[in-house]
Amino acid sequence: MKILKSVLIVVGIVLIGFGLYNAFVPQEVLDVGPLEVTAKEGLSNQTLAMIGLGVLALVAGAFMRKR
Repeated sequence: MKILKSVLIVVGIVLIGFGLYNAFVPQEVLDVGPLEVTAKEGLSNQTLAMIGLGVLALVAGAFMRKR
């Protein structure tokens, strides 16, 4: 159970970090002549789901008991 607890905590931290990175760091800008395409930035459903799953994994790992 100690390994599962450690894995859940690490996965939770990684998911929260990646979700925050996707939410606040602007993505690439494609510039082709007069046309400029910018990727969406901000909180999307996918970003919120990543952060939510990260928090859930972190809480599950923190409250897991030894057997």
